[in-house]
Amino acid sequence: MSENKLILSTLPKTWFVDIDGTLVKHNGYKIDGHDTMLDGAKEYMAQIPAEDKIILTTSRTDEYREQTLAFLKNNGVRFDDVIFNLPMGERIVMNDRKPSGLEMSVAINLDRDKFVGVEIVREL
Repeated sequence: MSENKLILSTLPKTWFVDIDGTLVKHNGYKIDGHDTMLDGAKEYMAQIPAEDKIILTTSRTDEYREQTLAFLKNNGVRFDDVIFNLPMGERIVMNDRKPSGLEMSVAINLDRDKFVGVEIVREL
């Protein structure tokens, strides 16, 4: 796998995407008083196929729930659910491997506040 290319199956996906530092400026809602989309993040999220599910994750507390949901809606960010109140530590995804050998979990780590879309090639 190259750094900007990921070869995956043609099966529908579930995306777990962090909000702060990945889609929006990290802690911008606290530092600036409002969120700011990172360049390219909105466009990348828009190209995720409709059959895929998008679950946004965040350590933001319920205090920021309505503000966050309004920002996402106003910016046309597609998602199926948002999980708030998560711990600030690592997010660990565990899944099984299909009998065919297909790996069912993938992790993509981005540098904070520097959105770089990974090209997804669906061919397996």
